[in-house]
Formats: sequence, structure tokens, C-alpha cells
Amino acid sequence: MKNELTEVRLHGRGGQGVKTASLLLAEAAMAGGKYIQGFSDYGPERAGAPVQGFTRVSDAPINLHNFITNPDVVIILDNTLIGVIPVTDGLADDGIVIVNTSKCPADYAEALGIPAERIWTVDATQISLDTIGRNIPNAPMLGAFIKATGLVELKAVHKTIERKFGRKSSEVVEKNLEAVERAMEEVVNG
Repeated sequence: MKNELTEVRLHGRGGQGVKTASLLLAEAAMAGGKYIQGFSDYGPERAGAPVQGFTRVSDAPINLHNFITNPDVVIILDNTLIGVIPVTDGLADDGIVIVNTSKCPADYAEALGIPAERIWTVDATQISLDTIGRNIPNAPMLGAFIKATGLVELKAVHKTIERKFGRKSSEVVEKNLEAVERAMEEVVNG
């Protein structure tokens, strides 16, 4: 992604870490010297209800204060939302989609209405189960995002995860970092 302003919209369900992912992405970009915004949209929904997160990353100050309606990147933490909610609405003509799934990008081209070449897939659920021990796919999806876009550096994500989770334990930090790095290796582009 070479745009001065890159807009990212995340789709998932309550409890999957959508809010945390949007904020971690923003903080990692800020650590890399970018201007950022990171926020989410959810109400009093219970775990499992659809939620959205939004992140803007720019080389210049950001003067927008609205939801992201024309994203450059869509990150889908729960593939069961495809066909249920319009996850690709407003996607930029050259935008990409990153899907948490064990399937390949070609399996989603028709459902998403975009060429497989613009789709990246990674089994973030399995990675999070293997590394973190719980189905919280946000850290692996950040790894997939790094590989797909090059917008933030792994080093910045490491620092951000250490700052965010370091108070919990070094084990939590290490497991999340392992999830990010494994996803970077396993993400597939159509």
C-alpha cells in the first residue's frame, strides 16, 4: 500500500479482539512515525455479535472523524460474516481483503466479488489456538496484515504487543509474538 492515507476496516465478532487489533495496528503504525486513528463500533452486544474496527494510517495529520466507508484493506476475523454482512462494501478498486480461514483465496473470490489476487488468507484461528491457547485471532491477523501490506514493521508490532500485554506476563507477550510471526509465514495470496 503506497497511499498517503490507508484506511483499514476490520470485521469480526465480539470476543475475537477486533477492538484490540484496530488499536494495536494503529499504535504500531504510530511507533513507525505515522499519524493514526484507531477505533471500533460496537454497542452493548454480547460475545459473538458482529463488530467492526477501524484504523487509519497516514504520512500526514488525519482530519477525518467518521467511520471508514471506502477501505483500502478489509480484515475479516470471522469468515462466517461473509454473505451475512456486506464486508467488502466500498472497498477501494485496488483494495485487498485478508480472511481468517483454512481455505485458499480462490475459494472466496466469488463470495467477496473481487479477484483472488486481491485476497489473502491465513488460518488465524488455528494459529491462535496453537500459540495462545484460545480462539482470539487478532494477533495472527496482524501478522497477515504486515505481510500483505508492508504498512507497519514487525519490530513496531513487537514493541506495541510488549507495551500492551507486558503487564500481564512475558508468556502472553511471547505467545502473541509467535502468533504474529507464524501468520506472516503462513498467509497465502491468491
